[in-house]
Amino acid sequence: MSLRVLFMISSMRGGGSERQTLLILKHLDRSRFEPHLYLTERTGELLGSVPSDVPIHSFDQHQSPMGWYYPGRRLNQQVAHLRQLLQSNEIDVVYDRTFHMTLIAGKACRKLGVPRVSTIVSPPHQALPMVERRFVRFKRSRLAKAYKESRTVVAVSRVAAASAEHYYGLEPQSVKVVYNPVEVAEFPDTPSPFEGLASEKIRLLCVGRMSGEKGHADLIKAMSSIELHEPGLASMLSLTLVGDGPLRESLQVLARQSVPSDRIQFVGVDPNAEKWIAAADALILPSTFEGMPNVVLEAMALRTPVIATRAGGTVELERDEPTVEWAEPKDPESLARAIIQFAHHRNSSDQKVETAWRYVNEYHNVAKTIRKIESLLLGGDPHSAFRTENTFAKGNER
Repeated sequence: MSLRVLFMISSMRGGGSERQTLLILKHLDRSRFEPHLYLTERTGELLGSVPSDVPIHSFDQHQSPMGWYYPGRRLNQQVAHLRQLLQSNEIDVVYDRTFHMTLIAGKACRKLGVPRVSTIVSPPHQALPMVERRFVRFKRSRLAKAYKESRTVVAVSRVAAASAEHYYGLEPQSVKVVYNPVEVAEFPDTPSPFEGLASEKIRLLCVGRMSGEKGHADLIKAMSSIELHEPGLASMLSLTLVGDGPLRESLQVLARQSVPSDRIQFVGVDPNAEKWIAAADALILPSTFEGMPNVVLEAMALRTPVIATRAGGTVELERDEPTVEWAEPKDPESLARAIIQFAHHRNSSDQKVETAWRYVNEYHNVAKTIRKIESLLLGGDPHSAFRTENTFAKGNER
């Protein structure tokens, strides 16, 4: 009998964690696992891509009884709903990805004794205070307890692992690092999404949610700096921003105030962002912090040059040989210099592109990573080979 695994993510909007969850759902060995998906909101452009054999459970379709509002009421309702779901579907193990899901899963699984694999996707000392503006100390304490009760805590980068151990008071070296996998499909011979743009233009691209930590404002300021110091080069640059978020309107205002109107285009959300990445001359990641940026992995797999800030786990995408044109986070002038360097020496990026492609195929290989995750779900060591059949049989006893 296969192991029933509940994968938890807030929605299926097109962020990196959602794409990673979808990738795992697609590749998980069906002869050994029966995956289920839990969402707090049944929404998002990736919802239609969830494999048809994966049952989807969502909190927003659950009718909660009315009552007085009090702090934590919604979380308690989510916990009660999840606990009922775990029992009715006889879930064997939970994979809670992002701290929002860990807050729910920790309490729900505690009384039932359902084991959990918890995944940390960003350095929590930066992510938690930025995202959770209220009751941060309480949530930090609750998360620390939940992570300590997890069977395994995983981080997507060494930076995120070290941050989690310190921030939540976990044992040193207790958080296992499993890098995000990347898979990019071959694209048919279709028109470029940049069709209509003059061929001599250098097509720069930024893909991501328009929120503070993604650094879009620094990128626009960098474009303004290039306009001021190298107007000739600036006229050759075209920046396309793919994505949406709470800062989009203010970023559009900043762009209008900073550069000529034809320099920066906002195109909104596109669930097929890969086609933009494949057609771009360079992908830019201006983030202030990151766990392990999915969009950079996709660019490397597509052989698109990358300009990125040395933010969090992004620096782990380079080892012995250069793979990225680097800039410093929260430093528009540094980002401007990196863009100028790339634009003036585009041919020199070829070696970085090939090195990056080899890197992601070695360290972010889908098959290898899914094997590690499967081992974790069965209580094994993610860096060992497949478990024995005896271990598997024992893990499937009901």
